Amino acid sequence: MGVHARRRRPRPAGTARHAYLPSAMRRQLETTLENLRTDHLDIYFFHNADFGPDDRYLDEAVAQMRDFQAQGLVTAVGMRGPHRLATERVTVPKDQRSDKYARFTYLAEKIRPDYLAARFNALTPPPPAGRPDIFTLARSLGASVLINKPLAQGLLTGKYDPDRPPVFAPGDHRLRKAWFTPGALKIIQDGLAPLRQAFGDTSAALTRVALQYCLQQDDNAAVLVGFTRPEQVTENLTAVGTPLTAAELAFVRDTLHRLQRNLDAHSEVFLDEKGADR
Repeated sequence: MGVHARRRRPRPAGTARHAYLPSAMRRQLETTLENLRTDHLDIYFFHNADFGPDDRYLDEAVAQMRDFQAQGLVTAVGMRGPHRLATERVTVPKDQRSDKYARFTYLAEKIRPDYLAARFNALTPPPPAGRPDIFTLARSLGASVLINKPLAQGLLTGKYDPDRPPVFAPGDHRLRKAWFTPGALKIIQDGLAPLRQAFGDTSAALTRVALQYCLQQDDNAAVLVGFTRPEQVTENLTAVGTPLTAAELAFVRDTLHRLQRNLDAHSEVFLDEKGADR
């Protein structure tokens, strides 16, 4: 009877048993530093919440990240917040999904990040009753908030005309989003009308309103703003110079909350939402 040793196949380059295995985290950071030609990162994020079965790698991953800080390789630790782009939306009916807010709060309290990154803008619905919003949670942790998508991919700047809806290339993720369809764009156009009347009928004026709405949520908030044209850079930078007054902020909040509720009543956010009936 012969004994045959089964040869283990080597893992493909760039893979590991789990992304949050400390050795894998070290390799990824070393690769990133080399690719960026730098000796440290200002901020390094926990980008997803999968820490293995029963969070097997959570404690080790947090310890490894803090070790990166101790070595001066990473200045601040970040963590990405919950958002509507969760993959559960296409596989699990809404009433059967896990509580992503509870999960995020639990992980944030374990990780104690320096920054929380979250998609937030005036169209973002409030969290469920009893759950803290991203800013309240950040304050409880002594963390700052990095806001993504503050202009809702241009929807809050009035750039889209419902009579001439945008045409996106195959594979563009906006094709799955109901907000870019003619019916939703008409709701947005009508909902922005009071702001146009109050602040000016230009994209620069609406950009200022949208960015200040985000920045004035908290003293420790920053925005990550996209652009495609040089003039948009000027609009974005100019917008932060003049804050909204308390009365203006209340008016903007009421106006855009009404717009957000009308959008939610119109349809699910994503056209591929499982169980969507509209």
